[in-house]
Formats: sequence, structure tokens, C-alpha cells
Amino acid sequence: MGRIECLASGLIYKNPKPHVKSIHAYFPSVVSMSNGEMLATIALGEAFESVDSHTYISRSTDNGNSWTLEGKIYPGTAERLTSDYARITDLGNGELVVFMVRSDRSEHPNEGLTNPQTLGFVPTELLLLRSKDFGRNWSEPQAITPPLVGPSFEICAPITVLSDGRWVISTQTWPGWDGRCPNGIRMVGLVSHDNGRSWPEYMDVMHSDDREIYYWESKIVEMNDGRLLAVAWAYDAESACDLPNHFAISEDGGKSWSNPIATDLQGQTLTPYVLDDDKILFVYRRMDKPGLWAGVSRIEANRWVTEYQYPLWGEKVSGLTRISHKKRLFF
Repeated sequence: MGRIECLASGLIYKNPKPHVKSIHAYFPSVVSMSNGEMLATIALGEAFESVDSHTYISRSTDNGNSWTLEGKIYPGTAERLTSDYARITDLGNGELVVFMVRSDRSEHPNEGLTNPQTLGFVPTELLLLRSKDFGRNWSEPQAITPPLVGPSFEICAPITVLSDGRWVISTQTWPGWDGRCPNGIRMVGLVSHDNGRSWPEYMDVMHSDDREIYYWESKIVEMNDGRLLAVAWAYDAESACDLPNHFAISEDGGKSWSNPIATDLQGQTLTPYVLDDDKILFVYRRMDKPGLWAGVSRIEANRWVTEYQYPLWGEKVSGLTRISHKKRLFF
């Protein structure tokens, strides 16, 4: 594709010739690096579930005002038909790690990512890619062997590096194409003790024993007092409706978690950032009002208390809110 530069608009990517070729950009993941640059991974493809969706790198040297698309993060798979999506983490001093889910489309080249009859996913692989030079060169994908059978897994969060050195991938088990899901659909945190070389254990974070509730698009962050906070978009499959976003707390490093607790937020893809006073800065796509919103909350006696929130984008755009009645995609 070559290098494509977006002028000072803040846009990570804009299709330079939409009248010639359909290219959609989605699932951005952005880090700010110690050299003053920002780096983003994005998925580019001709459609949301197209088989040509792949991860690209885009760079900004002016605090995000303009971006230059540098190309695919790796060449791809010549022997198989695959698509991929990724999230990026800055490890400091120019070191970066990308968590990628690669989907094998070989057996279903004319289908989307999920089976409409079973909600099962195409076969997936979990991968890591690494850079030691601020994302200018990348290693070949390194396979992750998960400590439980998914058989497929969701991707919505980058790797979280905890203060004790552990790496955590927040994800959810997902049925295979035939609908088989031997461990049930549950939010888990895959854990590595050796900087991603092996993943021998997992945290069992959110699941429902008495109702079919899915905890999609989850995130795990560490609070200043050492507690772990998990957040997720909750969906009640039995009644086919969205629930408020839920959260859970671990006070023992992820060995045990509180029961999932409803927040006062109604949305998708809730992303939390812990502030110095342990309040939570969050960004999410609201479902009760249009647009992308940010706000500040606090955890008070196992309650999520939102102090305020403001629209970032799309508040006046129609057609952005819709309560789910059937979920097909999980990214």
C-alpha cells in the first residue's frame, strides 16, 4: 500500500481514493512512546468482516495531529486465507508488543467471522509480535498457547503489564464454528510470568452460573492500591438484550474476583484508565445516547459511581444508538 500521510486532521487513516477502492479502517490501538512519537495499530479491509482485513501500523510525530501509514505489521500468510486484528502495548525504551488474533478463513472464504446458526467463530490463533526500535521493525508472529480451550478467543484489549511483572491478556472464550465451547463462555485473563514467552495460567474473572450472560469487550487494569479492576459490556443472551456495563474487583492479584456488579453506564467497549487518586477515567460508546463519551467514576463500597461524563464525538449524529437483540461480532 505504501506510505500514506493524513494531513493535520487527527485522523489516523483516511481512504485516499474511495472512488477507486473500498478500504475501511477500524479497531485502532494507540500508544505514546518515550521518543515523543505516537504509534497506532489499525485494521484495514474492504468490509467489516472481510477476509482481507489486516493489521497496519500508523505513526504520528506531532502529537496525533497528522499520521503516516507505514504498511502491514507483517506480510501475512501465503499458504492460508487469514485475517487479523491487534492491540498494542508500550513497554518503554522503544520496546513494543502487539497482541494479535489471526482468524483462519480457509474453510469459510465467503462467510463472515461467525456462524449465524451457532454464533461460533472461525478457527483463531493468538499471537505476539515485538519491536525494539519504536515499531520500525517487527518480529515474526510468536504463537501463544492458551492455558484453556476456547476454542476461539475475543480480542478487545492490549496486554496489561502489572506492577509485579506479570502480563495479562483480558479476553473471553468463544465457541468454535460448530458451537462447541467446552469451558463455557467466560471472561478470563491469560497470565504470563516471563514477558509473554509462556502463558501457563488464567484468571477466571466474570461468568454467570445461573444465566446466560456474556461479558464482551473486557479490560483489566491495576489500581494504585494494587487491586485489579475488570470491566466489560454485559449481554443477556436469554432475554436477548444489553445490560449495563459490569465490573469486578480482585484484591488478591486475580486469584479471586467479586461477583460482576452493574455500573450506571449503558454502552460498549468501556475502556478504563486509573488516575492518581484512584478515580477511573473511562471512554466508551454509549447505547442510551449517541456518540463516543468520556467521563470520570470512582469505586465506592463496591459501587461504580459516575461523577460526570462528556461527549467526545458523534453526540448529534443520528443512527448511532441501538440496543442489541442478537450479537454476531465481538470485537
